[in-house]
Amino acid sequence: FLLKEKMAFLVKSMLSNQVKNLGLGGGGEESKEEAAPADPAAAAGMTREEYEEYQKQVIEEKMERDAAFAQKKAGRAVLRVHLREKYRLPKSELDETQIQLAGDDVDLPEDLQKMVAEDQVEEEDKDSILGQLQNIQNMDMDAIKEKAQATFTDMKQAAEQKCSIM
Repeated sequence: FLLKEKMAFLVKSMLSNQVKNLGLGGGGEESKEEAAPADPAAAAGMTREEYEEYQKQVIEEKMERDAAFAQKKAGRAVLRVHLREKYRLPKSELDETQIQLAGDDVDLPEDLQKMVAEDQVEEEDKDSILGQLQNIQNMDMDAIKEKAQATFTDMKQAAEQKCSIM
């Protein structure tokens, strides 16, 4: 609760300083002299120790956000690497770098892991004999018959042209 009050005060003081700097304060140079204290802690309405603690906290939060962002970027890079391997596309140095920066212990989110697992199962099914049999059932037999008859007719005509007995 105390941190919220400090943040509110800090935001309010920053906004009021910005308004004064725009010249809307009406005081001219007097307000500029009052608005520019030498100590940033005093400007934020905190003691020196409170201000230093606040700055440490801000830096820690920024580092945590940066780490989480790097982790997400690396997760996306892992997914791109997986897709490149699956579709036999060229590798990207940028993705490899992002994965290494995240510490090589990057995990895909659960929903992406499920998608990858489903893709692997589909690939295994396609490679199996049962998968091949299912593909045969899905084929258009009429189109295959027509193509075979056309090929046979072409071969017969070519043979008739070459052979005078037929």
